[in-house]
Amino acid sequence: MRTDVTFDSAGVQLASHLYTPSADGPRPAIVVGHPGSGVKEQTAGLYARRLAEQGFVTLAFDAAYQGESGGEPRGLEDPAHRVEDLKAAVSFLTTRPEADADNIGVLGICASGAYAFPAAASDHRIKAVGTVSAADIARQFRFGADGTQDPAVFQGMLDAAAAARTAEAQGKGPQRFQLFPDTAEQARTLGGQHGYEGFEYYRTDRAQHPRSTTFLPWSSIDRMAFFDPFAVAGMLGDRPLLMIVGRAAETSWMSVEAFQKVRGPKELSWIEGASHVDLYDKEPYVGSAVAKLTDFYRTSLAA
Repeated sequence: MRTDVTFDSAGVQLASHLYTPSADGPRPAIVVGHPGSGVKEQTAGLYARRLAEQGFVTLAFDAAYQGESGGEPRGLEDPAHRVEDLKAAVSFLTTRPEADADNIGVLGICASGAYAFPAAASDHRIKAVGTVSAADIARQFRFGADGTQDPAVFQGMLDAAAAARTAEAQGKGPQRFQLFPDTAEQARTLGGQHGYEGFEYYRTDRAQHPRSTTFLPWSSIDRMAFFDPFAVAGMLGDRPLLMIVGRAAETSWMSVEAFQKVRGPKELSWIEGASHVDLYDKEPYVGSAVAKLTDFYRTSLAA
């Protein structure tokens, strides 16, 4: 069953979908975070529903400034607040009778897979961390999806972000940039296969949603400049980690980098044939990921 709920995250109201299984509560619970530019109705909701069918209470939400959630400027990607959103979601679940407050995990997809590390590192209520296609959005802007981008590209973006802040201070209104090109051809030219797959998911009938952000405020960029979610990966301690990665994902190097920093119980699970975006919604890849996640959370979150 899905219920529309809201909760507070550092003064911003977050719109959320709470999925509850047919089994009686309280049940182990999982917070599900969406990718950058995504909304709860897309892959986060898909995984939340599928895991609820396996007996978990799950919560998919729109990040602050995005989707149906509050906050200005619209579309802002603020890494620090994204981490706070995950912890606020945990707080919300502790108030729900359906959820076992002592057995809450996090599932981060794409950008949320990176945000899950500082959230769990600083919040011991999170008992287990799972990720799917984990990608640090700050690293992606700094180094490119495959890690080979010329550093001058990001330096140019920081120049633009600085100019945007000046323009806003002068009363010229919110300054933002387009996140995806207008056509599939442009997406492939600018971003290769990974860029094309993102365009296909977010901007075609495959999965597009009217509340999925199409522009980012320029102030998102300088907020990402110094953010490194993997620096605290070692602070997970003895809490278990499962990272699910597509073998064909250009972003897989980021999951590998994070995985290597973790000292406690951990598993890196490869899905053969899957790209980064394939794991958002394509079968049989999603089915394989959900099966692996189900076993992981059943083991790491006490029934």
